[in-house]
This record gives sequence, structure tokens and C-alpha cells, in this order.
Amino acid sequence: MDRRDILRAAAALPLLRAALPAPAFAQTYPARNITMIVPFPAGGQADLAARPVAMALERILGKPVIVDNRAGGGGGSVGNAAAARAEPDGYTLLMTLSSLAVLPEADRLFERPVAYEVSQFMPIARVLADPTLLAVPASSPWKTAQEFVEDARKRPGQITYGSSGPYGTLHVAMEMFANSADIKLLHVPFRGAGPALTALLSGTVQAIAAAPGTLKPQVDDGKLRVLGNCGAQRIASFPDVPTFQELGYKDVEMYIWAGLFAQSPLPAPVATRLREAMAQVMTSPDVLKAFDTSGSLVAYQDAPAFSRFIAADSARLIAAVRKIGKVE
Repeated sequence: MDRRDILRAAAALPLLRAALPAPAFAQTYPARNITMIVPFPAGGQADLAARPVAMALERILGKPVIVDNRAGGGGGSVGNAAAARAEPDGYTLLMTLSSLAVLPEADRLFERPVAYEVSQFMPIARVLADPTLLAVPASSPWKTAQEFVEDARKRPGQITYGSSGPYGTLHVAMEMFANSADIKLLHVPFRGAGPALTALLSGTVQAIAAAPGTLKPQVDDGKLRVLGNCGAQRIASFPDVPTFQELGYKDVEMYIWAGLFAQSPLPAPVATRLREAMAQVMTSPDVLKAFDTSGSLVAYQDAPAFSRFIAADSARLIAAVRKIGKVE
């Protein structure tokens, strides 16, 4: 077979696969390695969710599931867009965060080309759903959220905070709090929650809003202090930390959820296989232990419930982004 024959055969493969009955295609799935894109560096909530899930999926599906940290673009847009462009065959999955719906809105706000649309994705399962927490170094002068607010009012724009990028989950959470508290903070974006946390620990920035699982090891080691909880209720891993709503900031409610997605349209039998596998994953003792150790409890939802959750949560986050307006 010469080079032209090889190219013609390769070009025909998608057509041949499309001609296969869906059940026949599904019976062969997975026939090769699966890539799970994480649009952030290691050390953040999406990575924390992806690695135990990928290991459990490998056992269930019988093929390697390779975690691909593809950071870049504010808030994970590069990895999200790469997953959106992938072929909808179940071999490229995306473990991403609640900023998924926010980033296209930010592109429109700045009149930039939209990197992807949420409609390009098919929800498979929600994995985690934690409130964001405001954390500062244990050596900082602020013992309470009110002390933090009072200092920020005296020094507008001088207290720095890190985030996973413009309009990412951590950025929106801090701006939501700042708007409600009527304070001005200085935003310092990074390529993910992991680098932002490193910057906080090194003293490069003075605060961060992040997930409990990201913060708990550092709090337990005495390096960080948590001042406030963006959720509607206190959480078991930080029972003594008040919610911002308790403190009078009624508009502050922000969650950092992690969920698994494929592309739309995905063949229905493949989607069903992935959903069934994720139902097993989210009851796996190893996965439950990994999340419990990190301080992030499992918040599993199958695709239909997850889709409804995304619609409601995204509407609230998009409204928050529009209120924040154009910021860098």
C-alpha cells in the first residue's frame, strides 16, 4: 500500500465508524486509551477530582485513562476548548470546574472570539461540589473575615489575592465577596489554583478563595487560616468557619464543583457506558477515601441531575460576571 492508499484509508475511517450501528460501536468501547483533560495545573480542585476518578475508571473500563493537565488561558479556557474540539467518541473526556459556563460569557463581555460554547459538551457526572473558602496565611494579622474587611477598607486595592485566572471560579468568588463587602482588592491571576496556592504560601499574594480539599492540608499544617465560607451552610471539614451569609454578606454564595464531560453529540451507548462506569466510580472505596482525606466530600450526580444543576448554577454565575464587569 503506497502513501496515497494509506491517506485514502485514513480519510475513510470516520465514515466507516459512522456507518457502524451504535450498539456495535459501543460494544468495542473502549478499544484504546482514554485521555482525561484537566484544564489546570496539578494541585487544584479539578486535578484533585480527576486522579482518583481516572484510576477507578481504568479498573472498570479496562483501558488506561491518562490525565492530561492542559493549563492555559484564564480559568481553564485552553483545556476546555481543546476538549470541545475533540472528536465525540468517548476517548477525550474533560474534568473541569464551574468556570466552564463563565468563560464564554467573559469572552463575549470583552468582545473576544468565544473559545468554546457549553453546548459543545455532554455532562456525564458531577464529582465534587464544595463551597469556596477565603484563606490567608496563618502569620497574617487577620483572625476573622471582619478584620480582613476593615483592613481592606482602610487600604483599597492594596491587599492582593491570587486566582486560577480571570473569571475563573476563584476570581469570581473573591469579586463576589468584595462587591458584597464594598471593598477593593488587587487581583493577581495565575494559571491554576495550584500555582495561586503556592504564591499564597510564599507570600507573593495575601489571600485566596479556594476549595476545602485544596486548603485543608495547609491548614492542618498550620500554614493557612480560613476566614469565611462562601456556601450557604457550614461544612464538616471546617465546622468553625462561618459562612459569609452568617456574617451579613447575603449575596455571597459560590461553589467550586468538578464534573466529567464528553463532547456533544456522543453516541448514546457510549454515553450510557460512561455514566454506568461513573456510578461505580463514585461508590469506589478508594475514591471515597481519597476525597474524604482531602476534605472534599463526594457530591455525585448522574447526567440528568447534573445537567439541571449546571443550568441553575451557570445562570447565577453569569449574572455575577456581568455584575463584576470588565476586570483583568
